[in-house]
Amino acid sequence: MAEAGHSSGSHALVSVEPTGVEAAADWAHLKSPETYLGYERSDTFASSGGAVLDKPHVYGLRANLQLNEWALAGDWTVGIDFAVLNGANGRLMYHFHARDVNLILSPPAGGGSVRYRVLIDGGPPGGARGSDVDDQGNGAVTEPRMYQLIRQPGPVVDRDFEIHFLEPGVAAFDFTFG
Repeated sequence: MAEAGHSSGSHALVSVEPTGVEAAADWAHLKSPETYLGYERSDTFASSGGAVLDKPHVYGLRANLQLNEWALAGDWTVGIDFAVLNGANGRLMYHFHARDVNLILSPPAGGGSVRYRVLIDGGPPGGARGSDVDDQGNGAVTEPRMYQLIRQPGPVVDRDFEIHFLEPGVAAFDFTFG
């Protein structure tokens, strides 16, 4: 740029502090593995009666999940690669041990968005909210991507995560943790 008569600015090094999903995982405390929600690669599905494959099924609430188990509540179809919510007010629960909870989600195939509410240990996340959630746990699936739902500021311990989808059509693919 200097050859073209423009100032090239400062050559000083800058420090980059990643935030949100760009921040590195907390590997020292991570005890929850990547978890797929489709039946081909899932091995910790814990809804009563197991998964009903490739057809709609109403799952009941499940309490007392063990570490790294997940469950559905509401009318879902569990497919080979993902689970799709068929009716409003479906839930997805996970008992995890990590600083961050991320979930790959996609809005309905026909378009639109799906509002959700995230809970941690039964209450709003407050200061433990991820970048895609407000303090009360509210957010919306607007495009297919990874959503950061929980980012805990304090010590990492076993916690209960729940996401309640208010409208039908959301597809849930994969949990990742950091």
